[in-house]
Amino acid sequence: MKLLEGKTAIITGASRGIGKAIAIKFAQEGCDIAFTDLFEDENMKATEAELSALGVKAKGYASDASNFADTDRVVGEIVKEFGRIDALVNNAGITKDTLLMRMSEEQWDAVINVNLKSVFNFTKAAQRTMLKQRSGSIINMSSVVGVSGNAGQANYSASKAGIIGFTKSIARELGARNIRSNAIAPGFIITEMTAKIPEDARKTWEAAIPLKRGGTPEEVAGVATFLASDLSTYVSGQVITVCGAMNT
Repeated sequence: MKLLEGKTAIITGASRGIGKAIAIKFAQEGCDIAFTDLFEDENMKATEAELSALGVKAKGYASDASNFADTDRVVGEIVKEFGRIDALVNNAGITKDTLLMRMSEEQWDAVINVNLKSVFNFTKAAQRTMLKQRSGSIINMSSVVGVSGNAGQANYSASKAGIIGFTKSIARELGARNIRSNAIAPGFIITEMTAKIPEDARKTWEAAIPLKRGGTPEEVAGVATFLASDLSTYVSGQVITVCGAMNT
């Protein structure tokens, strides 16, 4: 039997990158997938087709994860269509990196709203269904910079650190209803975003990682699959770093 057979997951920001890798891995393990992204574009349609081809029910939804009312609407639509929510993966995120002296209020607010407020929005909307079910796994995508900080990423680091505090608090609030809440903190993962980093800078990063390479979205997806599955039924309130020992 597949690890996620009979389960339904919501994954935010899943048309590309780590979110898409998680969606594909979940689908391969038999999970029905409702996923969101900001726009209903070609990436969303292609991802929906790719997931459906794996033999599961899959549907993409255009959603502004940073907007409370829009999130409530889309989660309502998902519950109506899929009937339940077994796992919620809060993956939507952006970066607007710059030193604090140059950072604008807009750059701060945009990152906090998309990265942190979206986690509040989706968790609050999804918890109603999970509370009725008396089960669920909430998986929040943080980052190693949320644990250790990073120069030039004060907004991003603050948003990812906030996710960790939120994750631990929700684990305490909802544990009595058999709802688990955990965070994943990826390190240097090779995605479209990190591919834009100059090669010399990337090599410097990789040299500092004990495993001597960047991670893959699929390696992050493996940890998310563990947390969504019944293999982790007594794991809650934790932060699992996926960083090749970069942050120990």
